[in-house]
Amino acid sequence: MHVHVTSSAVTITDTSPASAVRSPTPPPAADEQKWTPRLWGVLAVLCAVLFLDGLDVSMVGVALPSIGTELGLSTTSLQWIVNGYVLGYGGLLLLGGRTADLLGRRRVFLIALAVFAVASLIGGLVDNGPLLIATRFVKGLAAAFTAPTALSILTTTFREGPARNRALSVFSVFGASGYSSGLILGGLLTSFGWRWTFLTPVPLAILALIAGIALIPKDRPAAGGGHDLLGAATLTSGMLLAVYTVVSAPARGWLDPVTLGSVALAVALLAAFVITENRVKHPLIRLGILRIGTIVRANLSIVALFGSYLSFQFMMTLYLQDVLGWSPLKMALGLLPAGLLVAFGSPFVGRLIDRYGTPRLILASMLSLSLGYVWFLATAGNTPNYAFTILPTMLLLGGGFAFGFSSIMGQATEGIHDDEQGLASGLVNTSGQVGAALVLAGVTALVAGGSHTGTGGTDFGQFFPGVNLVTGVAVVGLALNIIPLLTRYRAKHALASDA
Repeated sequence: MHVHVTSSAVTITDTSPASAVRSPTPPPAADEQKWTPRLWGVLAVLCAVLFLDGLDVSMVGVALPSIGTELGLSTTSLQWIVNGYVLGYGGLLLLGGRTADLLGRRRVFLIALAVFAVASLIGGLVDNGPLLIATRFVKGLAAAFTAPTALSILTTTFREGPARNRALSVFSVFGASGYSSGLILGGLLTSFGWRWTFLTPVPLAILALIAGIALIPKDRPAAGGGHDLLGAATLTSGMLLAVYTVVSAPARGWLDPVTLGSVALAVALLAAFVITENRVKHPLIRLGILRIGTIVRANLSIVALFGSYLSFQFMMTLYLQDVLGWSPLKMALGLLPAGLLVAFGSPFVGRLIDRYGTPRLILASMLSLSLGYVWFLATAGNTPNYAFTILPTMLLLGGGFAFGFSSIMGQATEGIHDDEQGLASGLVNTSGQVGAALVLAGVTALVAGGSHTGTGGTDFGQFFPGVNLVTGVAVVGLALNIIPLLTRYRAKHALASDA
């Protein structure tokens, strides 16, 4: 979402107000920004919302078996408690980010947070499966507005450079802590009743809402001009249909006529959106932002990070609980080291970004992820040993996530003009969510196929096709980030030789 400049390469775009050019070094004022108590308070509110998002997703995932037993839901219905959230979240992220630019970040953030709290309350009280799924969809819609808006408030509040890198590091800590805490709390709360996993976020969301009203400064819409209603309609419907197709295809079949028809219609709607954006006077999304190499790499990197990490954790959850018979709490504790590494390692990433830049940190992230999966494949066998195989893998994945999350978010929003911060934030969040859904759908299909290959579901054999896929995704992410750095190094070496 910006023009990125490193010590070895400078990319320059046009100088119109809608575009952004990053200077070779952060502006001097970036070092001078004073962290006042109110500034810390704003960051705390934003972090609390990200914490709630991670907390909610992981707690509900642990509680699914209990929900199915009490409400009499089939496995297919249970998956929609997760996928309903993904559908709303992934389908409206781009619109959510741009809406914040058009209507004001504070207003959109607070309204969406209030909707999140109400949907959480209703979800904890219902006794009907379809209504529970509907509340999850509404929560996903709310998160589609809070997530990119929170990131855009952060990137416009903290100046580009050390201050923003530090804030992003703290921000990522709370995301990881929310997910890690949700695993543990989900196991504990489910023992008292699955409804507590839905009700617990309610008071936290209300407190964040009150603090947000008091601390987040009022702002005016950052983007002016008219409203692109046709673009909004085609983008929203196209994204919703695309995400629906991704999450429903494993159960229905990728070659099913309904799946193929949904794919064709989603492509047509998104194509209509692109045509619209190239013709209207005030487009919802300036497509020129996608011509910036660092923006594209950041968005593809988040696909590799989220897609591989979440899919591998999904497989380990199934293996540890369904195959080995671990309790939800024991399983959560087994996977916790990765989250702890992210929580304790992320505060230092901001300093590393200041020193080495986002491209090198993203490369380190992709390398750590790839090594983790390769180690697992090399040592697992049919019965992976926790201490020798699973624990080292989770630590490598945690390190990869710690290096990658803040760095990718920083590169995806760095240098972008204020009137496109919501767009940039929505774009990278959309890439992460939709990418994770795509990879998880592929993994689910492969694991389902592997369960009929003769292993009988008694060992890890059925999961290996899925691990092969996530390894490939991580390696592709590694290649995407190492090739530009190698190219720049060779060009720099060639210039030095000529001199």
